[in-house]
Amino acid sequence: MWARVGLLGSVALGSMFWSQKNKTEPSPYELKLIQVLFRHGARTPLKSIPDVLEAQWVPELLEAPAHTEIDYIVTDLKGGPRPPAPVEDSYRAKVLTGGTYPGQLTTVGMQQLYDLGVRLRKRYIQEVPFLTPSFNPKEVYIRSTNIVRTIESAKCLVAGLFQQEQAGVVSILTEMAEKEVLYPNYHGCKLLRLLAGPRWAESSTLPDIAADLQSIQCALGVDPHQRLDFILIRDDMVARETHGLPIPTALEHWRNIVEQRAVDMINHIYEPSKRQNLQMCVGPLFQLLITNIEDKVQGITSYPDRKLFLYSVHDTTLMPCLMALGVFDMKWPPYAADITLELYQHRQTNQHFVKVSYIGQDQKIPGCSDVYCPLNEFKEAMSVYSLPDERYQALCNSTEDHPKHFTGSQV
Repeated sequence: MWARVGLLGSVALGSMFWSQKNKTEPSPYELKLIQVLFRHGARTPLKSIPDVLEAQWVPELLEAPAHTEIDYIVTDLKGGPRPPAPVEDSYRAKVLTGGTYPGQLTTVGMQQLYDLGVRLRKRYIQEVPFLTPSFNPKEVYIRSTNIVRTIESAKCLVAGLFQQEQAGVVSILTEMAEKEVLYPNYHGCKLLRLLAGPRWAESSTLPDIAADLQSIQCALGVDPHQRLDFILIRDDMVARETHGLPIPTALEHWRNIVEQRAVDMINHIYEPSKRQNLQMCVGPLFQLLITNIEDKVQGITSYPDRKLFLYSVHDTTLMPCLMALGVFDMKWPPYAADITLELYQHRQTNQHFVKVSYIGQDQKIPGCSDVYCPLNEFKEAMSVYSLPDERYQALCNSTEDHPKHFTGSQV
């Protein structure tokens, strides 16, 4: 505890001296590339807690503010038609009380992503003149999971970042569901499904979690036979709180426990102590991030003007990424949370460095000698989990080594 306070204090002092020093001389590091993984904004819940105080999820909660609108198109990765979206279809098959669908981006969520765009604008256009002030398709690459809330979140971020100024239509690229690497893909990776499915079911039966779950179901007056878990409870609770909708009184006293137990569950499901679990969750995504960096460093990219990669993703993307980076703080990522990777080149030595931040706070990655992590150290740290496609496919299909996992529920 004391070490942490001391560290934070020294970081604060260091940043104060750095800002004073920075006024007189330029940074020795020149920014070369930015990659941002960001969670979508506030949304309607994926499910409502059964048998408790109903919240009215009315269509008026989903109205888009005029300042978030831009001219955009959604395509596949090659620029062709948008692929089918089975996850979105599953949401549209249900209706929440009030008439909206589960998992839809709300006005509040749209504003959160617009605000994130404004924060990025301040950093990369106003403070450091790195990006062109209006949207330039040669500079910016945007990819989203093929789900409406992440697509709309990407659009709102771009509107904030470039203040609705654009040269041409903004393309948001998506991938077909089976090949998606922007979240742990239970449908595209057989072994992940076989291992995570039972662990998902098992996580609610762990003694401490099960005891708390029983107590909270009793406090809420929910039938003990109803399928309920802390991730579902947290999702509904946070969605209600964010939109000023009523929360069952019993939940007020349980807020901290719900947060803690939801994270305990996800930690059990991902089991980050086992390397191959995180490899299956983030291996191809880490490979993508590293490839973008290497292409820039080696100057072999087909898009030499590209400066910014935006990836619109989910909490279930950010958590295993933070675990693999060694900086997960055991807190659920809030709406519009971002992990940002910046590539720098030292002006004197020409050596390359990577700096990682989470929700605007610089992170020192284990295995890195400094916050500005020498590229070779960063690649070494990432290599523990990054997987080229062929190795990812081989791991995902290696189910014959795990016959004991063929039974059990599947996610």
